[in-house]
Amino acid sequence: MDSATSELPSRRTPLPDAAETGLKIVIVGGFGVGKTTLVRSVSEIRPLNTEEVMTQAGIGVDETAGLTTKTTTTVAFDFGRISLNERMVLYLFGAPGQERFWFLWNRLFSGTLGAVVLVDTRRMSESWYAVDRLEHHRTPFVVAVNRFDDDVSAFSLAEIRQALSLPEHVPLIDCDARVRASGKNVLITLVDHLYELAVARELTP
Repeated sequence: MDSATSELPSRRTPLPDAAETGLKIVIVGGFGVGKTTLVRSVSEIRPLNTEEVMTQAGIGVDETAGLTTKTTTTVAFDFGRISLNERMVLYLFGAPGQERFWFLWNRLFSGTLGAVVLVDTRRMSESWYAVDRLEHHRTPFVVAVNRFDDDVSAFSLAEIRQALSLPEHVPLIDCDARVRASGKNVLITLVDHLYELAVARELTP
């Protein structure tokens, strides 16, 4: 993902007057996995982000192995918005990936309808904490594998599911966080998953 840029919408869409339902979605994952990029690519408004330039103070604190081109980092959260229809809006919160900011996650999870776990197969072990926290909070989630241009591993989705010990009912898909259509497909997958869970609950005696 070094050379390409995000496909940004040609214009920013105002919030419809009829909007009455806001759904909170959190995007989590390891450091440098593409959370900010995903929020930026799908948001219909100019996203709020809290990126700061990385300094020497982070050396030995933030694990940057394999992230030679990364120069900024999220220090609070990213925020974006996307309208599903005239009445329903998704509010997107991208959580910081570094361990020193994990204390923010519990607050971000409050009131969350569901979550997206972004995975970088070059640093797959960094996905464990996100999956564990979501399972602990009993927050429904999907897993999206953000394929990077310099990733030569080419792990299949089946191999990634096994490595992360993901149950079969958890959706697992490929994505490119830079591409708006791909990012929207991730969100649609999550919304469909949430709908299926809601239907299943209603049918349970």
